[in-house]
Amino acid sequence: MPDKLFYKIGEVGRITGLPPYVLRFWETEFPSLHPKKSKGKQRIYTQKEIDLALQIKKMLYQEGMTIAGAKKRLSRSERSAAESAQDALWTIKKELEEVLHILS
Repeated sequence: MPDKLFYKIGEVGRITGLPPYVLRFWETEFPSLHPKKSKGKQRIYTQKEIDLALQIKKMLYQEGMTIAGAKKRLSRSERSAAESAQDALWTIKKELEEVLHILS
């Protein structure tokens, strides 16, 4: 896989093995798969979006999940990641408060 910051939909199709029309359809079904558009109105995917497309492909084609099931799993994992980040921030805040207390 080439090391680039942005990929056009045709490149993403070759990388993922998915036709562009499938990627465009998935954009309507999975809100987190939402590439930006260039000034010329071309879809510009990041590596994160390519990874997400591959994850969706695995859930649908290899694990046999429905689109609704894949949406639920992604929603849960996004929520879980957000909660983990929130927990980490809370821990950092508490540690900084302790340092501030020690310094005062």
